[in-house]
Amino acid sequence: MKVEIWSDVVCPWCYIGKRRFEDALSKFEGADDVEVEWRSFELDPNAPRELEGKLDEILAKKYRATPQQARAMMQRVVDASKQEGIDVDFDIARSGNTLDAHRLIHFAATKGLADAMKERLMRGYFCEGLLPSDREALVRLGVEVGLEEAEVNEALSGDAYTQDVRADEVAARQLGVTGVPFFVIDGKYGVSGAQPADVLLQVLEQSHREASEALASDAAACGVDGCEVP
Repeated sequence: MKVEIWSDVVCPWCYIGKRRFEDALSKFEGADDVEVEWRSFELDPNAPRELEGKLDEILAKKYRATPQQARAMMQRVVDASKQEGIDVDFDIARSGNTLDAHRLIHFAATKGLADAMKERLMRGYFCEGLLPSDREALVRLGVEVGLEEAEVNEALSGDAYTQDVRADEVAARQLGVTGVPFFVIDGKYGVSGAQPADVLLQVLEQSHREASEALASDAAACGVDGCEVP
C-alpha cells in the first residue's frame, strides 16, 4: 500500500497531521507493507527568503484579520499541537521560502531518509526557530539525519530536485488539492486536512480490505503463455 502525503514544512496542521497519521499507522495491522511518499506543496511559492515582521502580524495581513485574531489562531494551533506531543513556539518562528527545504527532502528520499528529514525540518521550524531557507541550517539538519555534508551542499548549491518539487505541485493541482496536509491512499482515496487518527486508520483499513478482496477474487486470466480455461 502506498500513501502519498502533500504538505509544507511551515504548515502547522501538516505537522499535526503527520503525528496523527503516525498514530494511525501504529494501530494498522498492515503497517509493514505501507510505503510513505512525502510530496511537496509550497503554501507560498513566491515568498522571499525571509518574511519580515512577527508571525502574528504576517498572519493578520495574510488572512485580513486583527493581530488579536491572528494570535488566537496561533494559540489554537499550539493547543492542538500539544495534544500530539509537539511543543510549538511561534514566538521564535521565522518564516520564509521553503523551496530548498523541499529539495532537501527529495534528496533525502534518494537515501531512504525522507521521513526523518521531514520530521527534523518541521521540528526545526516549529520548535527551534529555524529559517527554512537558511542553507547552512539545512545542511546541518541534513547531516543530523544521516546525510553526507558534501552531498547536501552539492544538492542545494544548484537547482537539483527543483523539478521534482514542481512535479509534485503540478500533481496536486491536477488532484484539485487546495490545502494541506492531503493524503492519497493507494491512488484511490483522498483525505484532506489533519484528520483524527481514527479516521485515517479507517481509510487505511478500508483500502487494505479492498486490495485483499481483489487478490482473493482473482479468476481466470490471460498471460504471455496463453489463457486459462476455468
